[in-house]
Amino acid sequence: MALPYTHHYDLSFFALNLKKFGSSHLQPFCCLRCNSSVSSSPFTEKHSLQRYQRDQWVYNNNNQQRPSLSCDDEAASCSVPADSDSIRLNDIALQLPELRKLLQVLKHKRESCGGQVPKNGLGDVFLVGTGPGDPDLLTLKAVKVIQKADLLLYDRLVSNAVLDLVGPDARLLYVGKTAGYHSRTQEEIHELLLSFAEAGATVVRLKGGDPLVFGRGGEEMDFLQQQGIQVKVIPELGIPLTHRGIANSVRFLTGHSRKGGTDPLFVAENAADPDSTLVVYMGLSTLPSLAQKLIHHGLPPDTPATAVERGTTPQQRMVFAKLKDLADKIKTAELVSPTLIIIGKVVALSPFWPQSLTEASRLVEV
Repeated sequence: MALPYTHHYDLSFFALNLKKFGSSHLQPFCCLRCNSSVSSSPFTEKHSLQRYQRDQWVYNNNNQQRPSLSCDDEAASCSVPADSDSIRLNDIALQLPELRKLLQVLKHKRESCGGQVPKNGLGDVFLVGTGPGDPDLLTLKAVKVIQKADLLLYDRLVSNAVLDLVGPDARLLYVGKTAGYHSRTQEEIHELLLSFAEAGATVVRLKGGDPLVFGRGGEEMDFLQQQGIQVKVIPELGIPLTHRGIANSVRFLTGHSRKGGTDPLFVAENAADPDSTLVVYMGLSTLPSLAQKLIHHGLPPDTPATAVERGTTPQQRMVFAKLKDLADKIKTAELVSPTLIIIGKVVALSPFWPQSLTEASRLVEV
C-alpha cells in the first residue's frame, strides 16, 4: 500500500522504503538527546529520558551502533539534525530493525499456537482511553487489556503512572504528537496497527482522555475495519462522538427535566447542526418531539441515529435508524430505560450500521 507522504515504510514486507531525501539516503544518527527539564512531567514528553528508557528495546539492534542516551544540556556532544522532520525520520530508521524482528517473532508465535489463534489469523486491537492520567480512574477492563498486550502504541498524554501497569513481557512504542513534532504521522500509526494485527499480536492503542472525542480514534478504527480488522474500544460503544470532517463538536442534552423546569427541548433550534453529534440522556419519552423539532430546524431527516439500551451490560441492545424513523424503531423493539440516544453522522461509522437490531445485538461485545 502506497502511503501519502514522502517517506514511508512497509513493515508487512520487512522492507525500509525511503524515497528520495535530497541527494542521499537517510543515515540514522546514534545519539538520542533527552531533555532533562521535562523529567517532572506526569506525561511522556517527546525527547524525555523516560520515553527512551521505556522504548529502549526498539533501539537494540545488532547491525548498527546502539544509540546512547544523552541528557546533557550542552548540544556539542551529539550532532543531531536540526529540523524536527529529520529527527523523526532518523528515529524511525533506528527503530525499524527491531520492529521487523518483533513482527517475525509474533508471526512465529501465531503459527506455532495452532488452534489458540482465531481462524483468520488476525490479532486483537484494542483502542483504550486512559482518562486524565490517574491510573485509579481506569476501568477494570482497560487494566486487563493493558496487562496482556504484546505491543502498546502510546501517545504523549498517557501518563507515566498508567504505563507502569504494562506487563513485563510487553513492548511499548511511543507515537505521540506535539506542536511541531510528530513522532509518527497518522498514516504511519495506521500501518503499525495493521502490520502487528496481521501478525496475530494483541495490540493496544493507548490514548489520553477519551479516544473517540477529538482523539482521532475514530480514524484508526475506521482504517482498520476497512482492512478487515475488528477493533474493540474501551470504554466505548464503538461510535466516535467526534471525527475529522464529519463532526467537529458534541452536545450532551437532557430529554427530561424536573417538574416545572424549562422545556428540555428548547435547545433544538441551536442543536440542529449537521456537523455536530447529539447525545441525549433520559430521552425515550421525548424523542418523538425532539426529532420533529430537530428536523424542523434543519437537521436532515435521514441523519443516522441510534438508541442504546443498558449499554455495556450483557443485556445491551442497540437500534439503528435514520432520525425520522428512530422513535418508531425504538417502539417496535420495546426498548426501556436506561437508554442513551446518539444522533449524528458519526453513527454511520459504527460497524453495526445499518444492520438489524438482532444482528447488532449479537455482535456487540461488552
